Amino acid sequence: MSLLPILKYPDLRLTKKAAVVTEFNDELKQLAADMAETMYKAPGVGLAATQIDRHIRLIVIDVSEEKNELLVLVNPEVIEKSEETKVCEEGCLSLPGIFDKVERASQVKIRAQNLEGKSFEIDCDGLLAVCVQHEMDHLEGKVFVDHLSQLKKTRILHKIKKQRLEKAKEEKAATNPS
Repeated sequence: MSLLPILKYPDLRLTKKAAVVTEFNDELKQLAADMAETMYKAPGVGLAATQIDRHIRLIVIDVSEEKNELLVLVNPEVIEKSEETKVCEEGCLSLPGIFDKVERASQVKIRAQNLEGKSFEIDCDGLLAVCVQHEMDHLEGKVFVDHLSQLKKTRILHKIKKQRLEKAKEEKAATNPS
């Protein structure tokens, strides 16, 4: 297994819509395993293939405390969603250090396939419902900040640029000590 580089917002590759998975093979299983390892190491609770520049409909999620309940969703689709919504603070591995409140359905029912191509359904609520909807947004080329106002998005972009400038200065200082 290997760690995969995660695209950082506002990378335009994050806006690309993912294609349906049609081949269920060892390559797909290896990609899912590498994505899971990357997600756990980051650390995160979900990762979509879009975030690692693979534009296929594949998601890995683990919202368990012990990090031992990996859920792999291939070609996931929402088949039911509650009218009731919930506002939760979200973060994203593609936007490290950035968090904001997003309103989503409090419960969703998902139909997906496993790594062998077998279809299954899962009822999601709580953190799992939030995570599934968040990761499925990535497959549509959306990140959680797309749910925010333009003002908040602009502030986040400025914050990211500032963080990257500071990091570049620190790296430069570390390689060129006075």
